[in-house]
Amino acid sequence: MIGKKVRLERLMDREKMRTVIVPMDHGVSVGPIAGLIDMGASVNAVADGGANAVLGHLGLPLHGHRGYGKDIGLILHLSASTSLNPDPNDKVLVSNVERSIKMGADGVSIHCNLGAKHESKMLEALGQVSLACMDWGMPLLAMMYCRGEKIKNEYDVKFVKHAARVASELGADIVKVNYTGSPDTFREVVEGSSIPVVIAGGEKMTTVAQVLTMVKGSIDAGGAGVSIGRNVFQAADTTRITAAISAIVHRNASVKDAMDIVKSGAKKK
Repeated sequence: MIGKKVRLERLMDREKMRTVIVPMDHGVSVGPIAGLIDMGASVNAVADGGANAVLGHLGLPLHGHRGYGKDIGLILHLSASTSLNPDPNDKVLVSNVERSIKMGADGVSIHCNLGAKHESKMLEALGQVSLACMDWGMPLLAMMYCRGEKIKNEYDVKFVKHAARVASELGADIVKVNYTGSPDTFREVVEGSSIPVVIAGGEKMTTVAQVLTMVKGSIDAGGAGVSIGRNVFQAADTTRITAAISAIVHRNASVKDAMDIVKSGAKKK
């Protein structure tokens, strides 16, 4: 597993094992939305703010996500569905670990919806990808959500901690889940997982303070960082909010100090 360790250090702080990931895989699911029209500029903006990695489909490296600016870790996403699908929760594999290695990725990710109609197929895919990652020494980020007829509230701690545990049981290295709304409940998720837990950003929030408060709550609960997309690349200043989030994740900054970074334009040094 030496390869995994080496690659993980490109994605996470090696001492604290925390990370700021900005997913940019939305072009497949919902199309060319605001903030992702010029992918190169968006990657540069989050790199300047101190993000550890970006995440996206094959199109990200194919079209030059690191042609200029600061270097940044690359996670390639292996599963997909579109909002046009009668069942958008049905994620299918669209790439593989071997291809990701050839593309220069530092890690791969896969999306699994527990409780969805095709859960069994997604779990099978997660297991296959996990085994391939073990063979190739490739870090695996599992995006785990609970979405289906039995799921009344996908942010409920009993569902979120189950989702996180499934990822750790099936061999993922990092798990991405919804934030449960408070440090106390999210601590249950972290304690029930044997791997680092990062939070999703979800839909675009009304204020920056809401985003930073959520990030701070997850870190206070023992979380390992974030994998936040729209609330970063659709922000008024992508670099500043990335720097603010990075300050909380990597330096335990308060929400107030992080807000000062957003307001002043100070960047991570």
